[in-house]
Amino acid sequence: MSRAALILACLCAWSAAQAQTSPTLRKIREAGVITLGFREASVPFSYLGSGPQPVGYSIAICERIVDAVRARLGLRDLERRYVPVTTATRMPLVANGTVDLECGVTTNTAERRRHVDFTLTTFIASSRLVSRKTAPVRRLDDLRSAVVTSTMGTTSLQHLQGLRAQGALRITVLVAKDDAAAFNMVETGQAAAYAMDDVLLSGSIASSRKPSDYVISEEALSLEPYGIMLRKGDAEFKQLADQAIAGLYASGEIHRIYQQWFESPIPPRGVNLRLAMQPAMRRVVEHPTDSSEPADYR
Repeated sequence: MSRAALILACLCAWSAAQAQTSPTLRKIREAGVITLGFREASVPFSYLGSGPQPVGYSIAICERIVDAVRARLGLRDLERRYVPVTTATRMPLVANGTVDLECGVTTNTAERRRHVDFTLTTFIASSRLVSRKTAPVRRLDDLRSAVVTSTMGTTSLQHLQGLRAQGALRITVLVAKDDAAAFNMVETGQAAAYAMDDVLLSGSIASSRKPSDYVISEEALSLEPYGIMLRKGDAEFKQLADQAIAGLYASGEIHRIYQQWFESPIPPRGVNLRLAMQPAMRRVVEHPTDSSEPADYR
């Protein structure tokens, strides 16, 4: 064995030994598999396109983390196991170790951080309302005495329920099982509006039968910092994931990934969302943070 090969082998062995302090890395190494949670219809972050594997912006970022895990463990290859998650199942599956990385659209909140950890912020969204143009909901005041929906287990639903509990709005809140069901309530007239993160609303509109029928509100309910969810208390695994994301930011590769999913035609229908990167996200790229406080992004 050459001296260079010997050094490389020693480095790989050292990296593998270091990984034993991380329960997540130890689990991945022993199984030879990393488990990625994904959403089936959260365009353009995490969804099933024309192929058998999920695609999207969050999936692309998770792939870079997988590469970093493979390198840390000194593996030539690392099998990816994809597990579909919903708003209701995503956090329990991460918390109990079934899913190693939740590559979806989850807002980093102080409440959720009691049970799971989050990587550096990967996207900034705003919770808004979608409605039909024939009865537009542009501001919260337009909702008085209206029926509104959102998806179970989401921060948007929490915001709606909070407004109703405070008496700020006299509204009826319907809880939908998933994003598709919530949007369908607006399509069929069962609800005046659907509250969800603006970028996801754009994806739902683009995927609808007649996108020109819908409008997104001017007023926002909240600001939503997304992150990749991972097991709580595994500092080494989080640091590795954060380093992979920080590397994307420092190299500028994040701009190529962003352009691919938000400013270009995406599968399976070739829709272009035409969503330029907002100033808040540009600031995150320049100064990465994993803060759950919306005020830190303004």
